[in-house]
Amino acid sequence: MAQQLSNQRIAWFNGKFLPENEVMIPFRDRSWKYGDGAFDMTRTFNGVPFRLKEHIDRFYRSLRYLQIDPGLSAKEMVAHSEEVVARNEHLRAEVGDWWLGQRVSRGVDAVGDEGWDHTGPNVVIEMLPLPLAKRGKLYREGAEVMTTTARRIAPSMLSPRAKTHNYLNMIMAEKPIKALNPDAWPILLDENGNLAEGLGSNIFIVREGALFTPSERYVLPGVSRQMTMDMAKQIGVECTPGDIDMFDAANAEEMFLTSTSLCILPVKSFNGAPVGDGKAPGPITQKLIDAYSKSVGCDFVAQYLKFSQ
Repeated sequence: MAQQLSNQRIAWFNGKFLPENEVMIPFRDRSWKYGDGAFDMTRTFNGVPFRLKEHIDRFYRSLRYLQIDPGLSAKEMVAHSEEVVARNEHLRAEVGDWWLGQRVSRGVDAVGDEGWDHTGPNVVIEMLPLPLAKRGKLYREGAEVMTTTARRIAPSMLSPRAKTHNYLNMIMAEKPIKALNPDAWPILLDENGNLAEGLGSNIFIVREGALFTPSERYVLPGVSRQMTMDMAKQIGVECTPGDIDMFDAANAEEMFLTSTSLCILPVKSFNGAPVGDGKAPGPITQKLIDAYSKSVGCDFVAQYLKFSQ
């Protein structure tokens, strides 16, 4: 018997494939109460998940740091994620491509008399449309990056290398920037006043033909960040992780953001001043965009522009 196709997205929740509106997390779940959980996100290119194993491996590093056992192996998480993608493929044409996410909470703080069927970790694998239309103009014009007054939480307090459900540090840092310029992309500085990261994004600059990006100790090491560093080496561009202070950023010849959803996003201005000659993308950024598109088999810039028309 052929499987009946759902007209809404299907998620995986604690061992079952369900319409996503049937996924219910108890209000005493620690992730709801405290942000006590971890997640990871990748995207699809033409329906194929991007470096899924690398994202799941990173996810499990976050879980080990938080000392949360999801109750299934990384291999099982990959397999269930691939099945979620397959079950939603018939809906993809309308939206272009997906975000694919895995989420694990520590579970329910139970008093003992509520009768919860399940109090261990809650595990969700979900899909949602990429914001292609909303972000399209960023690729036509280049992004405006602004630094925030709030600092990224220091590694001595809580490692930024873990992708946790507690995003308040970055959310609250974004608020003043978005109030000034809703289209700006906020970047936090680290405890020493160097560039760190934005919400879900890493940053790179080009100076004197070389590429620089903040040290991994102060940021979530993005999968697209590493891919960009690898591609830079392949095209003969030196890439150095380390401190990038405000002087270096102000004198950047090129600047761009990376994330799995953004891929590589050119930046046209930094704190209101043009980056380089103000034309984005610059030549090295363009070479990396071309290499990225070739590697994933998708012209992601054209895709963003198509859905934003």
